[in-house]
Amino acid sequence: MEKKNIAVAMGGYSSEYKISLNSGQVVCDALDKEKYNVYAVHILKEGWFHVSGSGERSELDKGTFSFESNGMRVTPQIVFNTIHGTPGEDGYLQAYLKLLGIPQTSAGFYQAALTFNKRDCLSVLRQFGIDCANSFYVNQGTEINPSEIIRKVGLPCFVKPNRAGSSFGVSKVKTMEEFQPALDKAFEEDSEVIVETALVGTEVQVGVYKHNGQIIALPTTEIVTENEFFDYEAKYLGASEEITPARISAEETERIQETAKKIYNLLNMTGITRSDFIIQKGRPYFMEINTNPGLSRESIVPKQVREAGMTLTQFFGILVEGALAR
Repeated sequence: MEKKNIAVAMGGYSSEYKISLNSGQVVCDALDKEKYNVYAVHILKEGWFHVSGSGERSELDKGTFSFESNGMRVTPQIVFNTIHGTPGEDGYLQAYLKLLGIPQTSAGFYQAALTFNKRDCLSVLRQFGIDCANSFYVNQGTEINPSEIIRKVGLPCFVKPNRAGSSFGVSKVKTMEEFQPALDKAFEEDSEVIVETALVGTEVQVGVYKHNGQIIALPTTEIVTENEFFDYEAKYLGASEEITPARISAEETERIQETAKKIYNLLNMTGITRSDFIIQKGRPYFMEINTNPGLSRESIVPKQVREAGMTLTQFFGILVEGALAR
């Protein structure tokens, strides 16, 4: 059987590019080299490059997504998309690859764009009876009445960029005086900001994917953070405990997994997603869905994959074969 050429796309243009490079390297290492020729592709503000094992860079031809490797011109038959943030998680890369006729492993361009915009995603899912926190939306440059916002969402609340990941620019606001500085911080990441009621409960995250036409939920992970919330430091610098499976009842586990699968189905998702919930008084409230969740060894989805009894090589193979079949 002839090996397929896979480009593992990593990097991106956002604050998360280093995290993505880590995810991409894990995927490169784990993919089955008996089945696939694996090529690392760095998509960065400074340019798009194939990076060889020895670190040599060759520029991509954006007209074909092809590159030079060992003196040969390589055009990938599939792209494994591990970019967090723009342009790999907001639909741009997906639409471009669609035009080139190259399949990729994550959500389609519309689904990626919709879910990257927290406001629009929550608006859609509320129509289908998915429980979400109260929220208020603010665009940069419009007149803002902090007391009106606080009256709607209450204190404490979260102020966060509408289109950013890894908790960059997110603040937990407990007093009126903290609101404006939090807003300024969020506007540094995005011109649209979402203000949400701070739910009190257990934070649980769950990965969902499709295999042979069946939507499957992975084991759940409980987030216990030493910080005010699951921020960048908690996510990546060890200031949190991630417990898999989550210490919740069998009923709560089933309810979260079923809700996550329902969301995956409603939004017509593909690839692996990770949905985040807060369980408040026994009810799971949906927070957000990530269409390119972290895949580094310490990330949540790889832990859930191992808890489900799979290796990363097996799991990434399922994602690749699923994309090729589509």
